Amino acid sequence: MLKWLAIVLVALLGLLQYRLWFGEGGLQELAQIRARADALEEENSPLRARNQRLAAEVVDLKNGLDAIEERARSDIGMVREDEHFYWVPGVAAEAAIVEQQAMPVDSLPSDAQETPR
Repeated sequence: MLKWLAIVLVALLGLLQYRLWFGEGGLQELAQIRARADALEEENSPLRARNQRLAAEVVDLKNGLDAIEERARSDIGMVREDEHFYWVPGVAAEAAIVEQQAMPVDSLPSDAQETPR
């Protein structure tokens, strides 16, 4: 009788151990959930940083005129009263700036290189 009781208890213990390691809600599933949570956290990290930058920009726009001026210059091309605006037909300003930044100064044409004043 005692022998059968020991066998049943060992079998029950084995079954519980199997459920702990491999069953639903077991350690294997816990490891998968933690890995998925880590991946989502890594994915959300740049979005949190972006939200913080946008929140800081909102505060700047509410409180300071410098941020409003910078936004007006970049978005709609506004110019201050003490500045002169020169427009050259057929030349996209942004494309010219990007090309200039991409080229080293030595490779610019001789008339485009800056000379000391």
